[in-house]
Amino acid sequence: MSKEIEKEKGLAGLSSGEAAERLKKFGENVAVKKKRIRPILAFLRKLNSPLLLILIAASLISFLVGERINAAILFLMICTSAILEFVNSYKSEKAVQKLVSRVVTTATVFRDGRKREIALKEIVPGDLIFLSAGDVVPADCRVEESDDFFVNQSALTGEAFPVEKVAKSDEVEAEDFSLQNRNLVFTGTSVVTGFATVLSLKTGASTEFGKIAGDLVRAEPETDFEKNIKKFSFFIMRVNIFLVGFVFLINAMLGRGWLTSFIFAIAIAIGLTPELLPVIISVSLSRGSVRMAKKGVIVKNLSSIQNFGSMNVLCTDKTGTLTQNKIILVKYMDGLGNVSEDVLLYAYLNSFFHTGVQNPLDSAVLEYKKLHIARYKKIDEIPFDFERKRQSMVVEDEGKRFLITKGAPEEVFKICGHYQKEGKNYILDAESKKEINEQFKKLSQDGFRVLAMARKEIKSTAKVYERREEKEMIFLGFVAFLDPPKDTVTETIRELFDLGIEVKILTGDNELLTEKICREIKLKTKGTITGIEIEKMSDHELQKAVLGTTIFARITPEQKERIIINLKKAGKVVGYLGDGINDAPALKAGDIGISVNNAVDVAKETADLILLRKSLRVLKDGIIEGRKTFHNTMKYIMMGLSSNFGNMFSMMGASAILPFLPMLPTQVLLNNFLYDISQLSLTTDAVDDDAIKKPTAWSLPFIRKYMLTFGLISSIFDFLTFGALFFVFRLSESQFQTGWFIESIATQVFVIYVIRTKKIPFIQSSPSRMLFWNTFLLVAFAWAIPFLSIGIFFHFAPLPLMVLGVIFGLVVIYLILVEIAKRIFYKKYGYNL
Repeated sequence: MSKEIEKEKGLAGLSSGEAAERLKKFGENVAVKKKRIRPILAFLRKLNSPLLLILIAASLISFLVGERINAAILFLMICTSAILEFVNSYKSEKAVQKLVSRVVTTATVFRDGRKREIALKEIVPGDLIFLSAGDVVPADCRVEESDDFFVNQSALTGEAFPVEKVAKSDEVEAEDFSLQNRNLVFTGTSVVTGFATVLSLKTGASTEFGKIAGDLVRAEPETDFEKNIKKFSFFIMRVNIFLVGFVFLINAMLGRGWLTSFIFAIAIAIGLTPELLPVIISVSLSRGSVRMAKKGVIVKNLSSIQNFGSMNVLCTDKTGTLTQNKIILVKYMDGLGNVSEDVLLYAYLNSFFHTGVQNPLDSAVLEYKKLHIARYKKIDEIPFDFERKRQSMVVEDEGKRFLITKGAPEEVFKICGHYQKEGKNYILDAESKKEINEQFKKLSQDGFRVLAMARKEIKSTAKVYERREEKEMIFLGFVAFLDPPKDTVTETIRELFDLGIEVKILTGDNELLTEKICREIKLKTKGTITGIEIEKMSDHELQKAVLGTTIFARITPEQKERIIINLKKAGKVVGYLGDGINDAPALKAGDIGISVNNAVDVAKETADLILLRKSLRVLKDGIIEGRKTFHNTMKYIMMGLSSNFGNMFSMMGASAILPFLPMLPTQVLLNNFLYDISQLSLTTDAVDDDAIKKPTAWSLPFIRKYMLTFGLISSIFDFLTFGALFFVFRLSESQFQTGWFIESIATQVFVIYVIRTKKIPFIQSSPSRMLFWNTFLLVAFAWAIPFLSIGIFFHFAPLPLMVLGVIFGLVVIYLILVEIAKRIFYKKYGYNL
């Protein structure tokens, strides 16, 4: 370790100036820096699509063989498409970065002789950092001072159990910089219990985590939606391979030229492929995240929005979610229900000397009444942990030392051999235990949150005391708190139920109190299971039990994780809402991890979504936005497949029958390009209330049926158009291609009005203004192209008014038929999206 770091041992820490110099020298404390791609490189990457590369090659070949106008048109359209995707993707990324920056994880450091909160990226080697339960370790550090300091190193070692870290007097040598060293803590690990002052040794990429991450950056696991998109892409690829091969061979055999046939076949493949799907998804997700931010939900992981919309089970604690989180102390009594000033005094001492994570129960004790405790001196603290469910203080009063314990009644009972009544001590026998337990049950049934108090005198004069001292204590009594339900929670619970979401309560509190709260908020409960019962269950038994249970009480963090994993195995899409240290495993296990902005660091780091305030109402609004995002994305897929497949199938058939190409490659690409522009506004579209009343679900078989049904209808009208243009009006080649172009673009674009809703278009459900005007003006422009000078570049020819009238009539009849078919289709197959 360098001398400049070694000298920072005093609690003064670094000066602001020294910290600034070291930040310049060592860089920001970021383990893996995402390489920022220059805009020009980012744009070029948009061209790195197999189909686009083939088109680029085709345009170059066209240019070399003399088809320079076609080559120019092809190249212009390719660049325009890439620019369109780049601009939207870039804007989406910037919007998301701005939102995520609102959730900042900080660390407590000693700067200029006092404690300060700074962003993790500002930590430098030599910083003195104060860590307590719930904090994420921000750098590789040496422990200088510690008290019952346990760290979870599973992120680096895979160990499930926390490891105790202690201060040592000897310096850490370079060769001893190992995970097993008990006086070192490492970036990415988290504090489970206790607290410590640590000295930062390594930051950023030089940390152990940074070295690992530099070699292998772990990608986020694929969401269910992403997996289905991949399956969908392979499905499209198989269809494309068949179409391209068939169209290419037919046209080449008919003597239309190998190059022309090749470009035409590729154009058909482009027409069938929803190539703007990545843009639609990214724009939908980013706009969805912006809308969700307005509702108080910050999206850290964009792809989780799709899972958010699919969520059908929400697991949550009750404190602050169902209740107001305005905890007040109401009663202090001995074990038999008599008011006891001793209980209040010892509760006050325990809370006053408590350090570490801020606890609302401790705050409630201190705010109830100010007691004069100047004569008491804190000697040591045994911090709270989720195994013992209690915290203890060693306090000295006039030369005598006392161990004062506060915690969950059932855990405090275990360490007591006596109880206090009217200032005298009695043996805690079976009869007195039963009587005290009855008092505890009564308080819980009345809706109070209860903690038990115990104490004992300690004869030893050690500097440090450990949890093994918690035995043979005297039970003092109870402190009872009230945390009333939120006024709006009953209505919100009903609204969540109406949205197809089942709420399950996972809490460390006892079942009687939890059941009382659930009755008050009118949450229908199917059953209650305690942690003791879960401990005895196999995973198979628990998988059955979780479906029929609403309340899981007195459970550990590991049991929360087991419950969520088994809910997922049972086929549920599970969201978990938590903000404490004990919630981290469950947040990671859920399909959607949800935390709040004032949560402990490890909870915020693990979560996919951050609520700006802990409220089910905020969560409900976010779920609705998630479902809207999903449905607007699916509209593009459903419409693109139905109309595109029909048009491309028709083109494949027509190219085998007609004496010329039904549309030139550049006309096909123009059609597809204009169609895609019209669909970008889909991300702004309104979504019917009926569509968001149940969790979203992806179904590839349903999509296939949809594609074949509506693609067939589209093809029928295409062939009717062919017949009218070729056999009735006997149009020339360029006029025929022009006629089919304007019919194709109109049916492709206007069918969105029908497909976007299960209801009657415009009468029962209207599109957004942007979608309407974007589609209407684009089709008007497409119909005008043959009559403009630009039309000659695409080999279009003006059409007689009568022909335009017939095409207009066919478009109207097509839309009416699709509306009828839609109603029959949904009646037969249901609404599976």
